[in-house]
Amino acid sequence: MVKKKKFAEGYSFYKYFLIFIIGSIFGFVYETILEFIQTGNISFKQELIYGPFLPVYGLGAILFMFVISKTKSYFKTFFICTILGGILEYFYSFFQEMFFGTISWDYSNQITNIDGRTSLFYAAFWGVLAVIFKAYLYPFFSNLIEKIPKKIGTPIIWAIIIFMAFNINITIFSSLRQNARSKNIAPQNSIDLFYDTYYPDELLNKIYVDRKRR
Repeated sequence: MVKKKKFAEGYSFYKYFLIFIIGSIFGFVYETILEFIQTGNISFKQELIYGPFLPVYGLGAILFMFVISKTKSYFKTFFICTILGGILEYFYSFFQEMFFGTISWDYSNQITNIDGRTSLFYAAFWGVLAVIFKAYLYPFFSNLIEKIPKKIGTPIIWAIIIFMAFNINITIFSSLRQNARSKNIAPQNSIDLFYDTYYPDELLNKIYVDRKRR
């Protein structure tokens, strides 16, 4: 008898995508709780316009998943993800500032920082998180994902893919238009007018409370 294949079995595209979503939501929850602990204020930390998502954590989760698929050693996982996590954080911040003119974090006050975009401390944090991910989080969520009935999982995941593609595109282009407005660049076409009308600075500043311009 042929064994029935599970939904998103192994290191499949579907599982990578769902781990990205889970990681993005985890980042939102973690950063929101951290902000409350540090300031006593409830400030929702989201990077996309719609939904509780911080894609930098989702990308980190994908990075972790790829690394643990290649190595069994916890030490190697920590070491590799410390380096790659720092690189990810650095370039995520770099491209955010390059294209949108904003930054979401600044580690300039830390002795080991690199251009304020990452630091040895936060790079090591990525390494520690990767070990926790390998030991506890990935096995739990992998097993949970594979228990989803295939007939239900496939249409749901494609609905989420379409939604996230829309969400990411709206976020990118509204942020690009906001950056243009900050430079007093008038709308050039009907698309610019659409973003000026439906995604004005007041709305974006309310969503991205932690973003600053350099």
